[in-house]
Amino acid sequence: MYFTDRGIEELQQRRGDEEVTLDWLGERLQEFTDAHPEFETAVERLATWLARLDDPEE
Repeated sequence: MYFTDRGIEELQQRRGDEEVTLDWLGERLQEFTDAHPEFETAVERLATWLARLDDPEE
């Protein structure tokens, strides 16, 4: 198990039944990056990956 798996599991357990919009998620990612600029690259990569999931060129 990777360290990140625990955080993902906690997210699923605490908020797994909630529905959110991508606008809401984008705002939370921006807030997180503002508070933790050292993770800007990782957040940017995650956001780009999510945005391009259905892109056949990727």
